[in-house]
Amino acid sequence: MTDLKKTEAPVNTVTLNRNVVDEPTQNIYEAISIVAKRANQINLEIKKELLEKLDEFATYNDSLEEVFENKEQIEVSKYYERLPKPHALAMQEWLEGKIYYRNTLEENSEK
Repeated sequence: MTDLKKTEAPVNTVTLNRNVVDEPTQNIYEAISIVAKRANQINLEIKKELLEKLDEFATYNDSLEEVFENKEQIEVSKYYERLPKPHALAMQEWLEGKIYYRNTLEENSEK
């Protein structure tokens, strides 16, 4: 998984040069599709990691009176809220050439 602490992905929205984004594929729709699929993968990885960390704080009591705020749990949640969004992480990986992709339609037509 991407090291979330060392990423240079923006937290806020930024404008990108379309020509830079579609340069590897020469097709903006294909490039966006690849980035979207990677963003879904990143989202699942982050969600899994977050749920594992929050599960450490889980209490299995049914009593509403025993519900209390756990400062560590709140800090974990805030950390994940401050991270760049999965689409920004995926786009940063794409621009850095870190996403492997292949076009299976071109491979099938060559055979």
